[in-house]
Amino acid sequence: MAAAVAAGGVFAFRDARWEPDPQLEASPAVRVPQPAPLVLDNGSFQLRLGWACPDPAVPAEPLLCFRNLVARSRGARGGAGVETQVGNDLGSPEPLRWLLRSPFDRNVPVQMELQELLFDHGFQRLGVSSQGCVDHPVVVTEAVCTPLYSRQMMSELLFECYQVPKVSYGVDSLYSFYHNKRQSWPCSGLIVSSGYQCTHILPVLDGRLDAKNCRRINLGGCQAAMYLQRLLQLKYPGHLAAISLGRVEEILHEHSYVAEDYREEMVKWRSPEYYEENVHKMQLPFSNKLLGSTLTSEEKQERRQQQLRRLQELNARRREEKLQLDQERLDKLLYVQELLEDGQMEQFHKALVELNMDSAEELQSYIHKMSMAVEQTKHRILQAEVSVEVDVVDSKPETPDLDPLGSEQSMDDVESMNEFEPLFAEEQPEAEKPVTTVQPVFNLAEYHQLFIGTERIRVPEIIFQPSLIGEEQGGVAETMQFVLDRYPKEQQQKLAQNVFLTGGNMMYPGMKARIQKELLEMRPFQSSFQVHLASNPVLDAWYGARDWALEYMNREEGWITRKDYEEKGGEYLKEHSASNIYVPIRLPKQTPRTAEASASSKALGPAPNSASEQT
Repeated sequence: MAAAVAAGGVFAFRDARWEPDPQLEASPAVRVPQPAPLVLDNGSFQLRLGWACPDPAVPAEPLLCFRNLVARSRGARGGAGVETQVGNDLGSPEPLRWLLRSPFDRNVPVQMELQELLFDHGFQRLGVSSQGCVDHPVVVTEAVCTPLYSRQMMSELLFECYQVPKVSYGVDSLYSFYHNKRQSWPCSGLIVSSGYQCTHILPVLDGRLDAKNCRRINLGGCQAAMYLQRLLQLKYPGHLAAISLGRVEEILHEHSYVAEDYREEMVKWRSPEYYEENVHKMQLPFSNKLLGSTLTSEEKQERRQQQLRRLQELNARRREEKLQLDQERLDKLLYVQELLEDGQMEQFHKALVELNMDSAEELQSYIHKMSMAVEQTKHRILQAEVSVEVDVVDSKPETPDLDPLGSEQSMDDVESMNEFEPLFAEEQPEAEKPVTTVQPVFNLAEYHQLFIGTERIRVPEIIFQPSLIGEEQGGVAETMQFVLDRYPKEQQQKLAQNVFLTGGNMMYPGMKARIQKELLEMRPFQSSFQVHLASNPVLDAWYGARDWALEYMNREEGWITRKDYEEKGGEYLKEHSASNIYVPIRLPKQTPRTAEASASSKALGPAPNSASEQT
């Protein structure tokens, strides 16, 4: 997460665009001798896809990694249909921020329509060559204690839509735990997994997840990014639009760290010397044109000449358009006059009515005016062509005469000249002022810099102190203490001997030291503990799922077949070493009708004696 030190202590935003995912071709080794399993690490932040194949020709790493986001627009006008962009094909997400949709609610997939679009994109780009189906076993990661309804919809999507032969579900943090497990490690441990939406505390005893004592904190990288964006926008209200969520995530991932002692670190930041040494300056993009550099007299004259030439070209085009329009009007009037000369009186009177005229004398008057206007326009065009170039400093451009008919075209000429009038104000050449260099009032580059000071530690601190953002939840340290207190001392010691950190939100510098400090404060005197950080907190879940798929490829343990799906329902789960605990849905049994009748009769009590018995 550490960023390279920039020159002068100023860091520039990369604003990197997402490169579209390549179209891959699957190796023949993934189909021969048997279809290789597909490994899908389906996280709320990213979807990672790859093959679990022992052949060295197939890369042992995720081949596709893209954001779990879909942008659906209504398309262009004219009924072009809905346009859908998925994952890295979005390019830059900022222009589409209000169109982005995720299939996840917190860390649980619920929008299967969007999940299907993401799977379609991944399978197509991965080169899965199947005729209308995916005939490979699929390993999918899921959150701890996933609701049965979410798993049911996921199984229905995989079995009904993609026709997969078998599926296995596992917890991402458990896959990461077993991938990093070494021979010297115990089978028990306390997993602290912090991702994009949530943070989980998972106790593992003797190789199996203790689901009853798992705890979740509804805080992760998403809430940290939104908190940092709010802090910076309040600090720099003049750059609200420039402080985008993408840039905030870049600051969060590369310039933030976890303080080992938050209070002590905040006291250090009060020192001006410490602030100057540790503040990170982020340079926002800006334009140098805003500096308003002073032009020399020659540059001013050249600019005026260019503006004059553009104005002359504009006036010439308008004169030509006006001449063409007036000529068409004159030709129409002359045609009506020919009707009168030829004696076609009926057509002549109809033409006068169309022209809104009353008599032949009025027609002659309009013909005379239009002829004069046409001649004047031709004279102006000819004069403009043969005239010499106008001196910009000493003279003003010619103002076109008003049209004798008061037409709209001539008024447009006058208005256009009035718009450019301030550009050609008369100047006295003998009283030209000396050129002076005007310095800007402030440094524009520094004005577009974001000073990231205490925000570097305040934002990651929210998972330890959720009250900083107004959340009424326990932090990581309090939740770890709560989970450990639910066990006897022997099991507490067993869990504390292997505290494992995984997830993208655990990659802040200083996170491991902070967890060690918190454990030192909460554990009994002279007790021991160990804290381990995943080798790759982001990708180890995928690597662990691949390791499990290679080990159990030819075994039935952990795999849900299509027969199991049809017989036991979509929520069914076959447990394995890295899976959730399956708790089936238990519906209350309906009592038979005969039993209901007998129960109701007993509730009414003994029947009254009959009349015969009374006698």
